[in-house]
Amino acid sequence: MSKAFPYLQTFLILIFSSVVIFMLDSFNLLSLPKSAAFYITNPISFGLYKTSNNIQKQFYFVFQARFASQENKALKEQIGKLLSENATLRKRLSESESLINQQNYLDFRTYNLVAARPIGMDRYLKIDKGKSNGVKIGQAVVFNDNYIGKIIQTTDGASFVQLLADPDSKVAAFSQGLQGKAKGVLLGQFGSDLLMDKILHEEKINVDDLVYSEGTEGYLPRGLILGRVSEVLNRENEVFKQAKVQQTFDIKDLELVFVIVE
Repeated sequence: MSKAFPYLQTFLILIFSSVVIFMLDSFNLLSLPKSAAFYITNPISFGLYKTSNNIQKQFYFVFQARFASQENKALKEQIGKLLSENATLRKRLSESESLINQQNYLDFRTYNLVAARPIGMDRYLKIDKGKSNGVKIGQAVVFNDNYIGKIIQTTDGASFVQLLADPDSKVAAFSQGLQGKAKGVLLGQFGSDLLMDKILHEEKINVDDLVYSEGTEGYLPRGLILGRVSEVLNRENEVFKQAKVQQTFDIKDLELVFVIVE
């Protein structure tokens, strides 16, 4: 019998033990052992539960931190891209406004103008247009109705502009105000001021009078604004009087300038 059913004895013992435990539990004879077992195992169960919760929280924190880091990086990249696109759009809008405004001052039908971006400035202003765009040495560079300077050096893709304030710059000029007109020569100076020289004493020139190009150089149209008188230097013992002149704009603020080409 035991050979036919090798596990029968074990099976019967387990059945008998189960019946005995069930009967004892039915008559509440296992209450004390059960309470003792619960008392012993409850702290262990609670500790395992807390440990499990702590591990879950740590894994959740690590996951959330990693997710937040990735999300933050993506947001920074997106913000950087948006700022770059916004700056590009603002620059294009500013350039478009400059092109439109320029037509109000120098008619494109009268003057052949080439728009150029300033791309650097040391002593000379560097622009992004050159020989391949028809730019040549000696041509005037303007912004609206203001004279910027003239081309003194050019390559295929870039040119250098001698600014009006350069110490080597010299332009025939006249001032116009409520009390009259005065002629002279506008000289570049070391610093922000220009100097209008060779003004006859009898000619009227006052602070805030605008100074314009005379146009005798050939390359420079007459009537372009050169600046505004900031101070009159009237020396009675000198043959001529002089005036300090300030430009009406800051070259560093310009998005576009325009070369008057042939």
